[in-house]
Amino acid sequence: MLRATAILPPDHARGTPFDRVILEHDERRLRRKLLRLVHGDEVLVDFPQTVTLEHRSVLELEDGRLVEVIAAEEYLHEVRAGDAGHLLRLAWHIGNRHTPAQLEPDRILIKRDHVLRAMLEGLGATVTDVREPFFAEHGAYSHSHGAADGGHALLRRQ
Repeated sequence: MLRATAILPPDHARGTPFDRVILEHDERRLRRKLLRLVHGDEVLVDFPQTVTLEHRSVLELEDGRLVEVIAAEEYLHEVRAGDAGHLLRLAWHIGNRHTPAQLEPDRILIKRDHVLRAMLEGLGATVTDVREPFFAEHGAYSHSHGAADGGHALLRRQ
């Protein structure tokens, strides 16, 4: 079985990946997991601590080959508001429900949920169904778990 031994950042310049793995937001946060690559191979990820795989980061395998990580398109709600203050209040309500959210200057993306949609529309939001990669904010306590540079360093399995 193939094993990942390191995570390289998107700008690694170590060569061309031989395959890719496409993962949703929740699947990109892992410690130990068996991943199925696009062309069918399986790769075991078993790192000493939980990591978050960035879009276009690369897993380096024991044999030196590389696997690119791609953020999958997901079914999301796009939340828009009348103005910046309204969007801020909507973000507060979303956060109060501990819902993962991708925060942007003019919109918020959340995973589809009919209860949250009804709540947000009741608060005056415009909610549209979209399908795109999801890059939710990580919680205040989900930082790099030991990497002094915020998780951008090369992580190697010991």
